Amino acid sequence: MTVWSDAFLGGITTSIIEAGDAERAVGMASYMRDQFPFAGIPTPERVQFSRGVLADLAVPTEADLVDLTDAAWERPEREYQYIACWLLKRRARTLTSTVLPDVERWITTKSWWDTVDGLAQHTVGGLVRADRSLDTVMAAWLVDDNFWLARTAILHQERWGADTEPEWLFPACLTRAADTEFFLRKAIGWALRSYSHIDPDAVERFVGDHDSELSGLSKREALKAIRRGRD
Repeated sequence: MTVWSDAFLGGITTSIIEAGDAERAVGMASYMRDQFPFAGIPTPERVQFSRGVLADLAVPTEADLVDLTDAAWERPEREYQYIACWLLKRRARTLTSTVLPDVERWITTKSWWDTVDGLAQHTVGGLVRADRSLDTVMAAWLVDDNFWLARTAILHQERWGADTEPEWLFPACLTRAADTEFFLRKAIGWALRSYSHIDPDAVERFVGDHDSELSGLSKREALKAIRRGRD
């Protein structure tokens, strides 16, 4: 580990041990369908002590961030992975396209929506936006057998706002529309719903044109904001 990542991990480990709540941990694990153990620390408290540890350290390099995230992924308590994702989002401009293989490892290890979605929207999305040569990687992930990679590809433009590319979004949704996997159907709906805030007519037209291809879940999620606006 780098000196920085070792110091940061030591600081947050002390805080996690001191702030852990076994009773709350049971409820948090249950909410995540008991996929992972928790220390039992709510988000505001977790962010507060993470900021406190950061305040005493130098600005991390890309190598520091990768090292820290790898170490966090090795810890059993889910809070470590949350803190790593929060830090990657906070220091997104430090990252370059060379870390994408590392991000792929984090997406496909200890995979669940709570970490995958943050990595998709804030880390992968930022990397692709800064380096469009990574579009080819997104195309490969979209058809990968690992549905978490496919979900990431579908969602990676979700925070792009008006820069979202319908020429990517709509074909990507159709590519995985026949999948029965819940997390892919939900991702399709979420991605379309986000774009409906930019171009509701295009989303409504797309859903109508592909009514028989899209799942009911995807269609409901896609049109939710549009229908809410009409109520």
